[in-house]
Formats: sequence, C-alpha cells, structure tokens
Amino acid sequence: MMKRQEKAHFRCTETRLPTSHFHRAAFWEIQFISGLGKMAGVQPPPLRNLDDFLMSSARFAVPDVRDLDRWNNRMINNLLYYQSNYFLSALSFLLLVGYFQPIQMFVGMTVVTTLFLGFIWAAENKAPIRRFRRNHPLLAVLAILLASYLFISVLGGVAVFLFGIASPVLMVLVHASMRLRNLKNKLENKLESIGLKRTPMGLLLEALGQEQEAGS
Repeated sequence: MMKRQEKAHFRCTETRLPTSHFHRAAFWEIQFISGLGKMAGVQPPPLRNLDDFLMSSARFAVPDVRDLDRWNNRMINNLLYYQSNYFLSALSFLLLVGYFQPIQMFVGMTVVTTLFLGFIWAAENKAPIRRFRRNHPLLAVLAILLASYLFISVLGGVAVFLFGIASPVLMVLVHASMRLRNLKNKLENKLESIGLKRTPMGLLLEALGQEQEAGS
C-alpha cells in the first residue's frame, strides 16, 4: 500500500513539472528552434527596376486617410514588393552615417533593435499591446522610433539617429504609402504573395501582426 501511495505521489509531482525551470528552459529552446526554422529558406525577392520603383512609370498619390484599410493594404503590399529596394536604400544611409560616426551608429542600432524586440515580446504576452500592434502597425513603428529617440537623446547621438535610422525608415514608409500599385504590380504581388511572406520583410510584418494582409 505504501509503495502505491509513493507511486501516486510521484505521478502527482510529475504533473507539476511544466512549471519547473527545466521545462521552462525546454519551452524557450523549442521556441528558439522554431524561430530558426522560420528563418530557414528566407530570401529577399529581386530588385525592382528603377523605372518601376521611382521613375517615369511610377505613379504616386497621397493616401486617403479616411480609408485606413486601403492605405494599410497599399503600404504592406508595397513593402513586400519593393523590399529589396527599400533595404538597399536604408543600408546605403546606414553605411554612410556609420562611416563617419560608427560608435554612435552602433549604439543607435542597438537601442532600436532592443526596443523593437521588447515591443514584440510585450505584444506576445499582453493582449492590449497585441491588439494595438495588429490594428495600428504604423503607430507601433512610430512609437518605437520615438522611444528610441528619447533613449538616444540621453546617450547623445541624436543627429546620427535622425539621419541614419529615422530618416530611412520614414522615407520607406512615405514611398510605400504613396506609390500607386499598377496592374503588373498587383498581378506579380498576387502570384508571389506566398513567397513574399517568406522574406525578411514578410517576417518583419509577421512580427508586427500584419502577415495576413499580404497579397490582398
């Protein structure tokens, strides 16, 4: 009888193991491996030609602020479609500013990355922040930039942040908001929508809760 009670007690303690440090560590290890799995096979789409991106065939218009869904749809699909052009443009700014102020640029990038990852963690664990991220992605990005500005203003290097980080991000958002999508853009985006979600921008939009908007 005593052995049965001991076995029953052992089984009860086993059921409480998920709250242990071991199981928590195993859980985060699984999450990390899952994140690596998402990164596997991720590659950016080809560069779009300059004529389509910025020159004669490109048409621009101020978005209708009364139709936020349409504005959000245009921006997300442009972010996916032109992402290689955006990354190349932003990288040019980063390298140029980083060449003259490498330490301050490193500090700025570290602050922005840390705050972004902290926001994603909070959104995954707090329902109100998750809803805000899903419903207001642009405001979420601007909030991260504002928080980064406040932190960097204490550390110094505000000019580096403004010209090396904030300016490229804002220019990308402005272009994605104003670039009208022609028929070729829409057709190719529709055909590539599954593949575009497995790209760096696709993963970034997924982190911002916008993965379901692509290709629409």
